[in-house]
Amino acid sequence: MKTSWRSASLVVSAVAVAALTTACGSETAPPASSQNVGATAAAGDYGSGTGLGSGYDTGAAGQESAATQAATAGELAVSTNAELGEVLTDSAGMTLYRFDKDVAEPPKSNCDGECATKWPPVPADDATAGVGIDKNKLGSVTRTDGTKQLTIGGWPAYRFAKDTKAGDVNGQGVGGTWYALAPTGKKAQGGGAEAGDLPGLSTRKDSKLGEIVIDKNGHTVYRFMKDSPWPMKTACTGECLEKWPVIAPVDAEDTEGIDLKGSGPRGQGYVVFDRPDGIKQQTIDCVPIYTFAGDKKPGDTNGQGVGGTWFAIRPDGKPVGA
Repeated sequence: MKTSWRSASLVVSAVAVAALTTACGSETAPPASSQNVGATAAAGDYGSGTGLGSGYDTGAAGQESAATQAATAGELAVSTNAELGEVLTDSAGMTLYRFDKDVAEPPKSNCDGECATKWPPVPADDATAGVGIDKNKLGSVTRTDGTKQLTIGGWPAYRFAKDTKAGDVNGQGVGGTWYALAPTGKKAQGGGAEAGDLPGLSTRKDSKLGEIVIDKNGHTVYRFMKDSPWPMKTACTGECLEKWPVIAPVDAEDTEGIDLKGSGPRGQGYVVFDRPDGIKQQTIDCVPIYTFAGDKKPGDTNGQGVGGTWFAIRPDGKPVGA
């Protein structure tokens, strides 16, 4: 069940410019419901590094990606990962992935150029369904270069150039947008909720941390104590964003259990932060929020307390244990 706030969303939109400006400490009104103050640095939308947040070595991975890109899919198979549950692989046992910024209906790939070097598209030509895979889930999409890419449940399929052997899942969670494929085309998440079951932002009860915020994939949401809400600024730029991907804007109606009022002078804290690096980031109580690339499955809290500056957050944006 979604938050009851959705009935008030139109009223909030009507006063967004004035209210958000005062609440988050900006001196001039930004467009619509955005804020723009803070840091400098850019991060690629397709993500870099591995699921554990290490840097992507373009020199070392060049040959890997070339070899991976040339490989055909063959008979697809289902393997079982201890953390992710059932994972879809190609005939060589290499994990297949999906990209959150792609589209499934109708299928469309948004990974080209350098992105497609790090995440080689899986050719559709010889792909067949193995045991445990519904052949009706297999399809194809024509890419911008005219090649046919395999789709699973409508989602374009990719390999990850940093996976060097069968069973590797180094691409899981990269950039907060790349996930191993389940045989159905959904995200492989072990015992977690199926993709689409959770709102964009909601909460869960953690046995150690209490009630904390989670994203649409069930992953823990964090804040950085070096960021500032008044006025809104961020100290996480460049390589920091590889380990701590930002939470993209989430409509207030797509939340459950989140404090949408905030503690600012006019009670408006649930706003979008227009970072100077061009990335739009969701905030709670004007605090920029992130996930952690080291959290590989729903329920992980590996980012809690990292460096004494990263902490899970409560529904009102307050840090847990700081």
